[in-house]
Parts: sequence; structure tokens; C-alpha cells
Amino acid sequence: MARLLHNLLLLTVGLTLKIRVMGYWSLVYGYCALCTGVALLKLGWNIILRPSTTFQWTVRETPPACLNDTSLGTHCYVRIKESGLRFHYVAAGERGKPLMLFLHGFPEFWFSWRHQLREFKSEFRVVAVDMRGYGESDLPSSTESYRLDYLVTDIKDIVEYLDYALHHPSQLLKSSYYFFFQLPYFPELMLSINDFKALKSLFTSRSTGISCKGRWLTTEDLEAYLHALSQPGALTGALSYFRNVFSVLPLSQSEVKSPVLLLWGERDAFLEQDMAEACRLYIRNHFRLNIISGASHWLQQDQPDIVNTLIWTFIKEGEGRKNYRNL
Repeated sequence: MARLLHNLLLLTVGLTLKIRVMGYWSLVYGYCALCTGVALLKLGWNIILRPSTTFQWTVRETPPACLNDTSLGTHCYVRIKESGLRFHYVAAGERGKPLMLFLHGFPEFWFSWRHQLREFKSEFRVVAVDMRGYGESDLPSSTESYRLDYLVTDIKDIVEYLDYALHHPSQLLKSSYYFFFQLPYFPELMLSINDFKALKSLFTSRSTGISCKGRWLTTEDLEAYLHALSQPGALTGALSYFRNVFSVLPLSQSEVKSPVLLLWGERDAFLEQDMAEACRLYIRNHFRLNIISGASHWLQQDQPDIVNTLIWTFIKEGEGRKNYRNL
């Protein structure tokens, strides 16, 4: 009798786990299908309105002058040991000073950190990296090459080379692009039509673009992004980050033991403020969260003066804490 109960318990637990897994992937693929339907409607509407230009886009072969601005730093390359990939980065400030490493998100590249490269090079060795699949860094063709553990290893190896030792429904809606990006080829098409109109809109529209009027991207700034993302295979590399997200969920809840400054745009169109507050649970050191009033998702470009000031303050406070402990 005891053995029968034991077997029934194991069967029940196993069945429950399978149902949860099936429910999880049903949600992923169901939402993906919904987003695809919406995208198809948008594509059809574009074809009706602009039949001659919808499928026209230009690969920018010549980089705009702002990408060669020497005040931002020196363009460098490194082939790291673990993956063998070559990475491009822009570095400024004296060698031997403390490293300040800048890592961009989608659909950006090293240029997103131009305001910070100029600001912090006086006291730091500042380095803005093109992540794998972006800009002038190597572009692995396999989607598997963009798994989270590979990305973490990239950063570890780059730092060593530089010689320095889903609980919110509203967030689910804001993250709908994650599901749409799971599709092969079609997201690349939708981001490219009408000469990359969707990419331009991310930075310039009222709902998702840079909020501060004085910081709107210039035509040259925008061309810098389009130069990077219009290259053959560039969009696929960028989207491959998203195509690996669901395979690693749920993430193990590791604790962060370093001091953390988290800056968040009040008008972020893609991330809920509740997600910022939830980060406190995983920090086992000094943690500061600053919600920047009026700032968009692109806050380091939107409000660079405020962002730079907050970073300086956090660094100086950290130095003060170290000195206090040493007394």
C-alpha cells in the first residue's frame, strides 16, 4: 500500500511538472502567434499605403563622421580566448586608471555611450563595447551562440584582457516584442521595411523615443545607428539575444554582492518601474535606485547630464564607504 501511494505521488508530481512546462510554452508560442498576427496586419497596411517603398531599404556603406569623432576615444579590437570572437570597442582615458565598462542593449551599439565616454575619461579608463553580433564585433551565425552564459563569458574575458583584475502582467504587454522576435526572418523584415522606419521610430517617436527635446538624435546620430544595423546579418545578430531568452528561464536567483546603482527612466516604454524595485531582492550590498523624471528607455542619451552626475555621486560615495571601513 505504501509503495502504491509512493508511486501515485511521483506520478502526480511528474504530471504537474509536465503541465506547468506545457503551460509555459503554450503562453510563449500563443503570445508569439498574437504578435505575429498584429505584425502581419501592419505589414499589409504598409503595402497598401506605400506599395513602391515598403520593401526598399539601404545598406549604409559609409559611416557618418560622428563615428570617427576622436573626442570619444580610440577604436580598438580584441580577440578573446574563450570564444575566439573578435570584439570592437572604443576606449578613452589613461591606461592604468580604474576601468569603467559600458555595455549597450538593443538596438544600440558603442555609440550609445558617447556622452559618458567624454564625461568619465578624466578619471577612468572608459571602454564602450560592441556586444557580439553588433557593430564591428564578430557576428556568429548560430542563434545558440547568443546564450546568456556565453554573453557573461564574453564580458569576463574582455575585462581580463583589459588587464583589470514574469509576475507583472503590464510588463508582459510591454515585453511583447520578446515574443515576436522568436520568429525567424520575419522580425528582420518588419524592422527593415520603409528603409528601417521601425528602428528610426524606436528613438524618435513620442511613445518610445528620447524625451528631452534638447537631446533628440540628430540626422547624423540616427544615421550612425542605421549604419551599424543595416549591415548584412546585423539585425539577426541583435535579435538572437532575444531568441535565447525563453530557453534559460526561469533564471537561478543568484545574489549580487557588489554595490549597485540602478538608473531607470520614468517614461520607459519597455520596462515597468516595479521591475526596478524588485531588483532590491537580489542585491546583498549597497543598492541605490534612481528614477529619472521624464527620461525614456534611452536615458543615458536622453538625460546624460543627470545620469553622469548620479554616477559620479555613487562613485564618490563608494570611495567614502571604503575610507570609513579602513579607519
